[in-house]
Amino acid sequence: MSWYFEDFFPGQEVALGSRTVSEDEIIAFATQFDPQPFHIDHAAAAASPYGGVIASGWHTCSLMMRLVVDGMMASASSMGSPGLDKVRWILPVRAGDTLTVSYLTTAVKASSSKPDRGVVWSTWRAHNQRGELVCTIEGMGMFGRRPGGGADA
Repeated sequence: MSWYFEDFFPGQEVALGSRTVSEDEIIAFATQFDPQPFHIDHAAAAASPYGGVIASGWHTCSLMMRLVVDGMMASASSMGSPGLDKVRWILPVRAGDTLTVSYLTTAVKASSSKPDRGVVWSTWRAHNQRGELVCTIEGMGMFGRRPGGGADA
């Protein structure tokens, strides 16, 4: 499916797939981008409030972004995003966790100044294999209008 602005509506939820995270990935990501001890050092992580190595929240967001791209954006008229409004890391992500991500459209607005696009507000949600909510991302994206679809949506 190709996703255009007209394909989004408030309340729409799209399942985007799942991905299992490994300890090697967790440590490699954190070593490069977020080298806090509870992300990269087994002994320090065991002594932390988490009791073991956990994924960086930024790693969790990156995994979610990959699933959003694979499940939607790769076949969308995406024009990028002006930003995020809120990120919440609700539960730690650990090696062996399988994250399942969904995209919930919360609002849409056609651009009044640029008729070839519109803005879609959304919440991305990641649940682990136990169905527990581990992360949410709220933000917005710009999407092109369907060619020949008119600008009245």
